[in-house]
Amino acid sequence: MYHYATVSKALEELYQKGFTTDYNLDEDRIKQHCEDFTIEHIYRYEGETDPADEATVYGIMSKDGEKGVFVASHGAYTEKSAAKMLHNLSIKGRDEGCAENGAKA
Repeated sequence: MYHYATVSKALEELYQKGFTTDYNLDEDRIKQHCEDFTIEHIYRYEGETDPADEATVYGIMSKDGEKGVFVASHGAYTEKSAAKMLHNLSIKGRDEGCAENGAKA
């Protein structure tokens, strides 16, 4: 896990490392094919005064080598969201995290 001062700094660093796809624009791809992704980097940012300012930046790679980022805000972790699936992947391991959310593993 990397520590940056801001989310934008984390995104800038990941972009320089080749994570150029914005997976937030293609969230359904993650939800439908969770097993096709691995998490390469995770950055958690906690707001200093407001918990709603919390965010997690994921540097993820698809099985075909496409690298990109997904930014999940504090309120993004609904039961079937891509953010929840990525969170489960980061904690439990790829297959179990996908299966728990109803995705085909």
